[in-house]
Amino acid sequence: MSVIYILLSISILVAIIFFIAFIVAVRSGQFDDSYTPSVRMLFEDELVKEKPKTTNKTNKTN
Repeated sequence: MSVIYILLSISILVAIIFFIAFIVAVRSGQFDDSYTPSVRMLFEDELVKEKPKTTNKTNKTN
């Protein structure tokens, strides 16, 4: 039973270390996207399809 406590404490310690490493990487800009802004200008001038304007949608069936 004591082995379970040792393994559980080691796994929690490793999880905390990885979490701290992740937080440090995020704060230092490791995951900043530097590629998308340079490509975005190529796709800004795409045509946007507008929805057809309808004023009255009543169907008269007699």
